[in-house]
Amino acid sequence: MRTILYIIQKEFIQVFRNRRMLPIIFVVPIIQLLVLVNAATFEMKRINMAVVDLDLSGSSRQLTSKFQGSPFYQIIGAPFSYEEAEVLMQDGKVDVIIQIPNGFEKNLIKENHSQLQLVVDAINGASAGLINAYSTNIIMDFNREILIEWLNPIQLGGIRAIKFDSRYWYNPKLNYTTYMVPGILVLLVTIIGLLLSGMNIVREKEIGTIEQINVTPIRKIEFITGKLIPFWIIAMFELAFGLVIGKLLFNIPIVGSLWLIFLSAGVYLFVILGFGLLISTITNTQQQSMLISFFFMVVFILMSGLFTAIESMPEWAQLLDRINPIAYFIKIMRMVMLKGSTFTDISSLFYALVAYAALIISLAIWRYRKVA
Repeated sequence: MRTILYIIQKEFIQVFRNRRMLPIIFVVPIIQLLVLVNAATFEMKRINMAVVDLDLSGSSRQLTSKFQGSPFYQIIGAPFSYEEAEVLMQDGKVDVIIQIPNGFEKNLIKENHSQLQLVVDAINGASAGLINAYSTNIIMDFNREILIEWLNPIQLGGIRAIKFDSRYWYNPKLNYTTYMVPGILVLLVTIIGLLLSGMNIVREKEIGTIEQINVTPIRKIEFITGKLIPFWIIAMFELAFGLVIGKLLFNIPIVGSLWLIFLSAGVYLFVILGFGLLISTITNTQQQSMLISFFFMVVFILMSGLFTAIESMPEWAQLLDRINPIAYFIKIMRMVMLKGSTFTDISSLFYALVAYAALIISLAIWRYRKVA
């Protein structure tokens, strides 16, 4: 035990002596949290629209005013031909075009139906789907207003409508920040843990101190444990600080138990740090370690469910995601923080991380060659 404590002391001294490393560990993650939470969002807060009104009637102006009254839309052009509006879309100045044809109001009055055209820039499929949904809802709301306005009292009295109120559980205000912060916290501790541990042993190889360590009577398990614990403590501190920032600046709810969050985080960090140490044992330079760590990190993050739901992925991707530790911990964080889930609810995910940690640390210890 004393040997492990000496190794831990040595690691902390090395970390705090490196003045270039301290800002990376303590300052960069907080800046990333503040930036990513506001930037990594699929919410459409500004939709640029062009309106081609060929009817110029009261009904067409009423429809246009409904888009103008929405906080999501900004009408930046009202050309008198579709070709002019299409040029604006090709230049990237508008996201959606609505074309109201000549005779729009006349057809509504005489034939009780009319048509219009909605053209959405679909280069970004996710944004296009949201724009189409928002626009369709506004048009349907306009259609309901027309029905109520034009039906006579006898017809209106015969209509029976179902009234309903919607309640959104766990995120009542549909705030995208509430959904993203738990996942981004996982991302930040993962980056710090994987990169630092991945460069740790290989750094000893580059500066030549690994030979001095190998000739000592330190056992492999003591060496790996001493290398792992300092970065585990640093990453846990990063998570705690990130939770404080999330609560103070973004008012993120923490419905569940903080002890359960840190218990799960402690096991998860053993997985990530063990993975980094395993990479460090099989590489010879810090550059190699960084490239390999970056490769696995990008794949794991993109398939973790941070930005897109795992259920929406192909079946082969969902099967591959079973070996993705980030996916497990992001799900745990969102369940505990937002839903107030208990240990029983996350037990299968937790035990999967425990098994993963035991396997990956065993591989790191086995792979480390203690040769003089």
